[in-house]
Amino acid sequence: MAITNEHVLDAISGVIDPNLNTDYVSADAVKDISIQGVDVSLTIELGYPAKSLHDEIARKVRNAVATIGGVGNIIIQVTTNIIAHAFQTGPRAVKGIKNIIAISSGKGGVGKSTATANLALALASEGARVGVLDADIYGPSQPTIMGVSELPVSSDGKRVDPIEQYGLQIMSIGFMMDDVQPLAWRAPMVTQALMQLLEQTAWKGLDYLLIDMPPGTGDVQLTLSQKVPLTGAVVVTTPQEIAVLDARKGLMMFQKMHVDVLGIIENMSAWVCPCCGEITHIFGQDGGKRMSEAYGVPSLGQIPINAVMCAQTDGGVPAVAADPEGLMARIFRDIAHRLTGLIAQKPKDRTGIFPPIKVVSS
Repeated sequence: MAITNEHVLDAISGVIDPNLNTDYVSADAVKDISIQGVDVSLTIELGYPAKSLHDEIARKVRNAVATIGGVGNIIIQVTTNIIAHAFQTGPRAVKGIKNIIAISSGKGGVGKSTATANLALALASEGARVGVLDADIYGPSQPTIMGVSELPVSSDGKRVDPIEQYGLQIMSIGFMMDDVQPLAWRAPMVTQALMQLLEQTAWKGLDYLLIDMPPGTGDVQLTLSQKVPLTGAVVVTTPQEIAVLDARKGLMMFQKMHVDVLGIIENMSAWVCPCCGEITHIFGQDGGKRMSEAYGVPSLGQIPINAVMCAQTDGGVPAVAADPEGLMARIFRDIAHRLTGLIAQKPKDRTGIFPPIKVVSS
């Protein structure tokens, strides 16, 4: 029996990608099938960054193809192709950025900025080009978290170059202001400054830009949700009911602005005793999961309280950069896979397919 493309596709159709929740054939990820006699080669093209999973994915697909009767040598290559996905109606795409993700919380103090930094680092470690925009004008945290104190410069005299640290492109108002004096700006000035930071930074071919949003659901958050082309938003909360109540307001704000809420991250989910392993739910239990179930929004993961990570953050070396193979890095990589797997299933951005129409009088 001669081996055909249909035989290969039928075999692979049983291999499910856990981050896409579908098989690679249905996800249109099987590319470049080549059959030479009994030898088969093909490529699995992922729409999300998952460098650490490539070998495991290749093994599963190879085992599936090996079930075809009479098959010989099998060569499986796994690659990644991240495209620009659709965003809400109204804003225009930003040059140099494929996908923009808002990382939000209804209130401060839930670890949103730390989660943003480590999630960005996890995405970069998986092979994506990632940037971070610190949109918390009144209390910018990313300069401290990332250990950056230098001033940004402009290479072309028109746009500002992002600061590059730990393989990320970073921009924050904190790079340009006194770290002690408070910034006394009204909401319109803050919004204008943020849009300038977004549009006048010379982002260099980003697959993802994570926006560390200011806490709350006021004018600044509403305006950003209207003006920034958001592929989607992520809501960060702690399990505590009072934090979940505010996080719900943030989630509902995005829904009203027709921004896709991609998922919920529950931070400070529990404390694990380093001596005996006992788990203590200091701020309650599963608040983020219950919120996820109530609103039909995916739960992206739970992040435990970690004293070492706290010290690393204060020292300007986020956990994923400080210990790339440690437990916290693995947790953030899992969250990164789930998040970008969801994004990969969104429609492609088609706003640039048709040129603008100009009406010229005769």
